[in-house]
Amino acid sequence: MDALVWVVVAATVVLLVIGFALAARRLLGLRFGVVRTLLGGGLAVLLAGPVGRILAGSVSSDEPGIAPLWFLILAVACALLASMVFLVVAEALVPTGSVPGPVELARAARRALLRSRRYLRITRILIRHGLGPYLRGRAPDLDAPSSRARLARSLRRALDEGGVTFVKLGQVLSTRGDLLPPEFVDELRLLQDRVEPAPWEEIERVLADELGGPVDEAFAFFEREPLAAASIAQVHLARLPSGEEVVVKVQRPGIAPVVERDLDIVARLARTAERRTRWARGVGLGDLARGFAQALREELDFRVEATNMAAVAATSARSDVRTPTPYPQLSGRRLLVMERLDGTPLGAAQDALGDRERREAATTLLHTLLEQILLHGVFHADPHPGNIMLLADGRLALLDFGSVGRLDASVRASLQRLLAALDRADPMGVGDALLELVPRPDEIDERELERAIGRFMARHLVPGVTPDVQMFGDLFRIVFAHGLSVPPEVAAVFRALGTVEGTLARLSPGFDIVEEARGFAGRHLPVPGDRDQVRTLVTQEVVRLLPVLRRLPRSVDRIVGAAENGRFSVNVRLLADARDRRHLTGLLHQVLLTVLAATAGIMAVLLLGAGGGPRVTDAVGLYQLIGYNLLVVSGILALRVLVVVFRERRED
Repeated sequence: MDALVWVVVAATVVLLVIGFALAARRLLGLRFGVVRTLLGGGLAVLLAGPVGRILAGSVSSDEPGIAPLWFLILAVACALLASMVFLVVAEALVPTGSVPGPVELARAARRALLRSRRYLRITRILIRHGLGPYLRGRAPDLDAPSSRARLARSLRRALDEGGVTFVKLGQVLSTRGDLLPPEFVDELRLLQDRVEPAPWEEIERVLADELGGPVDEAFAFFEREPLAAASIAQVHLARLPSGEEVVVKVQRPGIAPVVERDLDIVARLARTAERRTRWARGVGLGDLARGFAQALREELDFRVEATNMAAVAATSARSDVRTPTPYPQLSGRRLLVMERLDGTPLGAAQDALGDRERREAATTLLHTLLEQILLHGVFHADPHPGNIMLLADGRLALLDFGSVGRLDASVRASLQRLLAALDRADPMGVGDALLELVPRPDEIDERELERAIGRFMARHLVPGVTPDVQMFGDLFRIVFAHGLSVPPEVAAVFRALGTVEGTLARLSPGFDIVEEARGFAGRHLPVPGDRDQVRTLVTQEVVRLLPVLRRLPRSVDRIVGAAENGRFSVNVRLLADARDRRHLTGLLHQVLLTVLAATAGIMAVLLLGAGGGPRVTDAVGLYQLIGYNLLVVSGILALRVLVVVFRERRED
């Protein structure tokens, strides 16, 4: 029996806590976290009893009428007011959303523990490969070639052991010959196709999970030794039951959680840098980190790569560059089956080509990429030598479509104007095109931007100077120096051009990328001021204006007639935008609640100070009882105004 009583009491207390919590939240008119709402309800339950006993002391046990009921209602109202005060103070001191809930805290603690382990593992990797002294601020010894080669080898091994994210970082750095010595660039390029393969047992489990059954049921033959191993996946040769030779790309097992932890570390470092340094805010480091994270997550989903492959194949249908055909029915998130192309990676095959074949291959590759960027808006964003194959018939093929950029028509038009202005050596046109490509800041010195672009063009785009990869680095530095943040899709264009420039420099030394780009523009892009282009633009504008021109005489006649008859007027609707109406309505509500709260408070003070009047009990008169209730009403209304003020201040 005692247990049953305790259960009933506990259930009653829980119901009272929930009731007070819901009532307080409803009266304040805003949503709060579950924990703080229940705490407010619990506070109300704890105070309701003592307040009720205090008020009951003024009522005798034989008091007739409903006076005890009024004091009970007042006690409940006071307890509810205390709950609302708690919620408002909590909102002022610790705004909703600023502190995660218990579940989020537990998850955050687990992520922090895993992140700390990852930090320690990365530190151990760096120390094991001899990079520990540089963590303590020691300057690297880059004077002797042997020292540079040794340090580059240690860095490459450390990045390789660090995992997918750091391998991708090394791949990006391998394209930045303007920042790193040649020994580092050559060593980091090995990360593109020289990664230790995963054991067959682990790969077999991934294949079985994605195929929904044993490997032997889907393939007539499957080569266990990988053809190549990359940072995210490794490639195996196989044959379908129909006899077709295919290439199977299998994601490395267990890399997704590691990548997420690494991306979390990268995001935190980017946010810290943006908060503490001006240059990070100027370059939009947080946006760049988010773009890198998004691109890497897409690379982990091979279904995205299959879609990218089909899109790039559609843009390259009329070029001499091949793309493999995917098999969607056999592919999945961690598995991609595609057509096998007979060829050799460009990095290994270029030594067998003559000077003429090298130049033809470089021209074809550049024209294909420019066509994808400027004409179709879908392009391969990572054209390094490891992602390009020289086929047996002499043609080129693009591989690895995990990183593909997409541009809309307006961005493509701005890029075309940028290239045209560079070709004309027009700093003003280059500046205008750059400001069309990037978000325009509130304050920018356009004259200084034009002068910086003029110096850039005088350095890289004059006769006798062969442009190199440093040209793109200098252009990025101009953009960042003037506080311009590059959108991810535009950054992908510059990255692809910088990567392909490094690829072309290895494939055909002395290849003039600017001259070839000019030739491509002359054949495929409209010439500014060309008669055919002007005729086309005029025709398009006239077609758009025809409906307006057709209605123009009637509109003019109505305006003139109204003016002659003295009926011409302009109708302007104030607050036509629904957002403005909602904002003004909210302000009026706040003002009204404030006036009501102040009025109720003044009336309560007057009533509490008034003498005489009917008596409810021997100690409390009717005026005082009404005054106490008005004080509660005033407090509730004032708290509702305050909590909205605190919430809006936090959101601003």
